[in-house]
Amino acid sequence: MAQKKAFPLRINEDIWLAVRRWSDDELRSVNGQIEYLLRDALRKAGRIPKGPQENKSSNQENS
Repeated sequence: MAQKKAFPLRINEDIWLAVRRWSDDELRSVNGQIEYLLRDALRKAGRIPKGPQENKSSNQENS
């Protein structure tokens, strides 16, 4: 499993509340939802390759 890095995030309260509602709908934590959104945006922008590890983690998110 890949190492996780912790860092503080300052975010607008309205955005936080919207992400929290979305994460609740998707049965994820807010942290998991933010990571999912970042990974999806990076994949769409061609910034990360879609390798075996990426396929494995995206399959787990859709379960």
